[in-house]
Amino acid sequence: MTRARTMPALCVALVAAAVYALMWAGYSQHWHWQQRLDWSLLNAARDGAVKHPLWVRFWADVSFALGPVPLRVLGAVAATGALVARRVRAGLLLLACAPLSGLVTVAAKALVDRPRPSTMLVPAAETSFPSGHALEVTAALLAGLSLVLPTMNRLMRTVAAAMVALSVLAAGVSRVALNVHYPSDVLAGWAL
Repeated sequence: MTRARTMPALCVALVAAAVYALMWAGYSQHWHWQQRLDWSLLNAARDGAVKHPLWVRFWADVSFALGPVPLRVLGAVAATGALVARRVRAGLLLLACAPLSGLVTVAAKALVDRPRPSTMLVPAAETSFPSGHALEVTAALLAGLSLVLPTMNRLMRTVAAAMVALSVLAAGVSRVALNVHYPSDVLAGWAL
């Protein structure tokens, strides 16, 4: 790769690492501004859910549809298809970013061991930091997007990128709306 192509990627990686480190430090060092921000958004989401029960059902459906299980299955199927078509690099990328990103989630959660918010609106297993939904939807959809963008015209690339961005955002919002993650967990998941 040329320097002109690697510098933007390196900058994005450094910013992502900094965001992840800040969210982790904020939790472990009990930064008050982070706690206030987390709880203000969680409380607002919970208040809205209490007034509008369909709100919970909607976000639970979004959370499932953009969650680890469907994305791992779709990623494994797409990776298998790519490998059968002898597109080994594409298959390995999809495999690493969809089904195997769950291993990164498990390891990161084990390191931090942050309990989930006590105000959960739906049951959720494991610990809270980072959000596995945010991490895995970001990894899987960006991997898929990187493989299909070269085959699309400019308009389709714009539409596809917008759809991926909205999906990643919706997955993160769903976790906060359901009070199963602090907003800082979601930011850390996106960054990781």
